[in-house]
Amino acid sequence: MTGGAQDPAYPVEEHTPSTPEWTCDTCGAEWPCAAKRARLLMEYQVDRAALSVYLGSCLAAATEDLPPAPGTSLQDRFIGWLPRTPRSI
Repeated sequence: MTGGAQDPAYPVEEHTPSTPEWTCDTCGAEWPCAAKRARLLMEYQVDRAALSVYLGSCLAAATEDLPPAPGTSLQDRFIGWLPRTPRSI
């Protein structure tokens, strides 16, 4: 395979959010799930600011959809897991 083409026999699991519950449509975990977090870090490895903006917009949307929950805050769930320093390439 060349040029980033995907083999249709092995589809990439997107791990996209299912709203309004904000669960992963692939694995059922709270979104962003561990697989999506790893993928986002890889996709945005050179532009962490853009990743923060994207996740912030998801946080804003989730705040509208989800009721306040005791324990872990939505901020921790959506952006609290981001590394504080950029990864070396």
